[in-house]
Amino acid sequence: MRSVDDSEVSARLSSRVVYVVSEELASSLLPSNKNRSFLVHSLATALCQFKATNPESGQKYLRVLRPRRATARELLVYHTRDYLEYALNPSRDYQDQSQIAEFGLEDDCPPFHNMHEYIQLVAGATLTAVEALKDDVCDIAICWDGGRHHAQKSKASGFCYVADCVLAILALKKRPPAITTDTLPATRKPRVMYVDLDVHFSDAVSQAFYNASSTASSQILTLSIHYTSPGFFPPSFLSDLSNPDDPTFDPFTLSLPLKAGASNRTFARIWPIVNGIENTFNPDFIVIQCGVDGLAGDPVATWNWCLGGEGSLGSWLEKMLRQWRGKKLLLGGGGYNSANAARAWAYLTSIAMGNPLPPDTDIPEHRALPLYQPSFTLDVPAGNMQDENSEEYLLEVERCFERVREVLNCRLTCGAGSL
Repeated sequence: MRSVDDSEVSARLSSRVVYVVSEELASSLLPSNKNRSFLVHSLATALCQFKATNPESGQKYLRVLRPRRATARELLVYHTRDYLEYALNPSRDYQDQSQIAEFGLEDDCPPFHNMHEYIQLVAGATLTAVEALKDDVCDIAICWDGGRHHAQKSKASGFCYVADCVLAILALKKRPPAITTDTLPATRKPRVMYVDLDVHFSDAVSQAFYNASSTASSQILTLSIHYTSPGFFPPSFLSDLSNPDDPTFDPFTLSLPLKAGASNRTFARIWPIVNGIENTFNPDFIVIQCGVDGLAGDPVATWNWCLGGEGSLGSWLEKMLRQWRGKKLLLGGGGYNSANAARAWAYLTSIAMGNPLPPDTDIPEHRALPLYQPSFTLDVPAGNMQDENSEEYLLEVERCFERVREVLNCRLTCGAGSL
């Protein structure tokens, strides 16, 4: 085991990085993840990630941005007026059961104190990160409080009250004035690729952009890598393995379900598939939803993914950040072992900074230290769960996505127009 100090964090930075955070976000009382945001940002502080400087330039590796609140007009870009008028009204007593059900504010999405502020803060934080990318302030923008991929157009769902992922994609698809013509030719509108690593299917995001009837190209491609089975949330016909021979197939709305116990081995095997889709689509912006409920030790207890090693979450993010051309937006998502979520996002932040922390880094002394027992280190190692992704199934996935790439390439080259 080893400790970390300012000098160890310092390293040559290959990309400009912003980190969106505020006291209001860190004190979020989201019922499903109480105090998780506080743990995430406290660990980043304890690891000196906000203070780390380049010894050559003296500049900080992370530029911290305070988010603004999203306006009702910005939320109306996607959400319905009825939902916003109900959810953003702080005087509601939430006694009308029919309206509560209509807007999804029950069961896993109960109303809570200052919910209206939370909705505006989370959406505003993600849009603050988007603006930093579009204004060429940075190459990588981090907003761990974002990534609410289940929120529907007219209702809350799956612990998600605002569709910040969809709002981010819609904002990024508009031509940014600050991006140079070398990065984005004047003849092509920006392409946005959304990659979702949460163990749950990105139902709301995928549905928002799904269009099986179109034969044209698209500026937006969504790819969700997840677990699905009868009774597992969320139910959606789009969560099945993408099949180009299905009449409902949309090559810009892709799904790659993995079986229970998915481990580094399985993720290493499917990386070439994901990399191939990115190479074919050639996006200008990549939104990466870094849900961490697929890590070993999460209460969802479905996958057995790790932070470090070949095929790990960390190795995937490093390849995405260093090998893929476009600007990147990193969002949070699921993760119900809050200490492990903080570990994971601190580790991913260090990768974005250009100097990955060793997994055996000691958790520094700070207020939340007791929550990191018994290891008191950064690592989230594998458990004993068996990986049920058989060779037969992985071959089927590879065959399907080989055909997906062919259809996608044809759609991009034959129906692209100005895209």
